[in-house]
Amino acid sequence: MIALIPIGMGSLVTTLGAGMAFLDWPSSDGQNMLLYPWLQDFRSNPDKFVEHGHRLAGMLIGFMSILLVVITWLKEKQPWVRRMSVLVLVAVIAQGLLGGMRVRMDRQVLAMIHSITGAAFFCLCCMFAIACGKKWRHQISQKAGAVTPVLQGFALLLPVLVIIQYLLGGAFRHLNTMLDEHIVGAVVVSLCSLFTATGLLRSGNAALVRNGKLILAALGFQILLGLSAYVTRLGLPAYGYVATAGSLSQSVFCSAHTVGGMLLLNASVLTAFTMRRLVRNNAVHLIQPDEQTSLQVAGERGAP
Repeated sequence: MIALIPIGMGSLVTTLGAGMAFLDWPSSDGQNMLLYPWLQDFRSNPDKFVEHGHRLAGMLIGFMSILLVVITWLKEKQPWVRRMSVLVLVAVIAQGLLGGMRVRMDRQVLAMIHSITGAAFFCLCCMFAIACGKKWRHQISQKAGAVTPVLQGFALLLPVLVIIQYLLGGAFRHLNTMLDEHIVGAVVVSLCSLFTATGLLRSGNAALVRNGKLILAALGFQILLGLSAYVTRLGLPAYGYVATAGSLSQSVFCSAHTVGGMLLLNASVLTAFTMRRLVRNNAVHLIQPDEQTSLQVAGERGAP
């Protein structure tokens, strides 16, 4: 959950256009990041307050990642979980360097990439969290449920579609382009999410059923936030509503919509991760095409 702090702050920075509140990095106005009088900017300079808060949150997750590696290597016996903890640390370092490059080079494209890699980092943290959980490990070792190759394919494809949609949303937020593509992408992702979630709920596997519920919850939340962000950002001229740039509602909904996209991406990545582990462990029955045909024929014969 700590990973959401810098992500939420970063989303607010983008919404407020405060990414270049400081022209230097890693210092802030020439001062040490930890010694900068951050709270004094709360009223006098909100942009600097938000941006420096984002930097401090990034440092916090960095320190927590170092501690995570130490604890994991001391307590965890699974080699792949140990390697994943190191990957988390490497990812947070790379994310911090990318954020610094965005400031030093003052490029909106880097800001957009920084947002996307931030979402990927959040997903990595959540994958690590569930991989350490005893409940998840127990579920992927228990043989239960069945999935079709089509459902497996959609479960693995969905994160890619959400990433593309997130990229289109970032292009609109940072570069003011590709709004129509982003809306079309929202429809495609919604339909694929509904199809995948429905199949997961019918799979009979506890881990997949939980992921299906997670996808539905994240999708519903994101659709509501997307509509709210659209109205507060672009208004509804046909109904006489004009959006106000920099308003509180615009800042809240546009920032929350970005975080909601990360939650949907996370739900889809966790689903793909769980599906892959279940199939690899032979814990879920993968229905073959000829077997599926036999089941359909048997069902038709049994029908009145």
